[in-house]
Amino acid sequence: MFVTVDLVGAAFLSTPWATTDGRGLPFEQALFTATSALSVCGLSVVSIGDDLSGFGQGVVLALMQAGGMGIMTLASLLGTAVIHRFGLRMQLNVQAEVRTLWVGDVRGLVSRVLTIFLVCQGITFLLITPRMWLGYDLTFGQAVYSGFFHAISSFNNAGLSLYPDSFIRFSGDAFVLLPIALSSMLGGIGFPVLLELRRQLRTPRRWTLHTKLTVTATSLLFVAGAVLVTIMEWNNPATLGQLHWWARLTDGFFAGVMPRSGGLNSVPTGEMQDSTLLLTVMLMFVGNGSAGTAGGIKVATLAVIFLVVLAEVRAHDRVHVFGRQLPYDVIRQALSLVFLSATVVAVSTVLMLYATRFTLMQVLFEVVSAFGVVGLSTGITPELAPWNQYLMAVLMVAGRIGPVTFVTALAFRDRHRRYELAEARPIIG
Repeated sequence: MFVTVDLVGAAFLSTPWATTDGRGLPFEQALFTATSALSVCGLSVVSIGDDLSGFGQGVVLALMQAGGMGIMTLASLLGTAVIHRFGLRMQLNVQAEVRTLWVGDVRGLVSRVLTIFLVCQGITFLLITPRMWLGYDLTFGQAVYSGFFHAISSFNNAGLSLYPDSFIRFSGDAFVLLPIALSSMLGGIGFPVLLELRRQLRTPRRWTLHTKLTVTATSLLFVAGAVLVTIMEWNNPATLGQLHWWARLTDGFFAGVMPRSGGLNSVPTGEMQDSTLLLTVMLMFVGNGSAGTAGGIKVATLAVIFLVVLAEVRAHDRVHVFGRQLPYDVIRQALSLVFLSATVVAVSTVLMLYATRFTLMQVLFEVVSAFGVVGLSTGITPELAPWNQYLMAVLMVAGRIGPVTFVTALAFRDRHRRYELAEARPIIG
């Protein structure tokens, strides 16, 4: 289904009605743009606002909304299917504890996803549109359209913008940047967490383990990312160094939040220091919550890995957190996902370095941005050779649907060995 919708979107973008020059996009550019929009990545080889007509921009909007809503719904439905897989007792236990994935209530689940999308995007639109109209050189109609487009882009963590400079023209404007950042955070944290927070925001002790892990890890990474990026770029004249202190804080916060899959930037990403770029790469690789519009390996996965290491350091034979014990299959899934994701990133980086003139940091940044479906770029994506752009498109698809399908496949695989072999211990370290 994903490939079919992607090809249909690419076909529409190839038509003469999709571009301002009446020629249509070349197929490789059309496929890249459609894949970026549908996978809600945000990398682009064309200017959405300048090169695409109203029809072409409408296609991009439809692909972003379908991609974001589709992956959130799919992930939630697969989570429900996994619950079904483990029998009636577990279904009832999960339904009693989680109260977010209703067993068998597919129609209700889809309607709740739709409601969350419409409400969050509508609030974002209402917050940023008046500011764009009154504070910038935009007519009322242009401000309405810009607010509508970027409300959809931000909540879906799509990273696409109507402006060639992304959000640099709004640098330092908290009335635009903060609603966009908040929308991106809400879209990326995940549908199960959003529903549970809506129901039990004031009773965190009753939250499920997944919600506790996601909220805790997300909060820590958002704060750490914003603080570290601001400190590292504070005196960089190409990014924050020439701004007033309040604008530095606003743009630093925005630059620390967007790598979690938002993909928009209010300062030139390519002008950041290498230390900031490396930090951004790490944030992009992690992403945000499960069953949301963000990419990456997800914060819950990172939390599980951290807890495993912590338990090993403490010489504990079991992993405990928030009064619960993590099962071994969850630990194995987390380790497998991180290892395979890191392998994909490493191999893709080597392949691109072999045939490009760009530096390691530039190539690694673009690869992780594609695999983490983030959309931030140092500016080299349009300059890549066609086969490299095809590789980036494959990475976007893999990063969008790969982790969900991989972990679901592991959860459904139920093979029990009928015998055990004698233990043997290799030397570690």
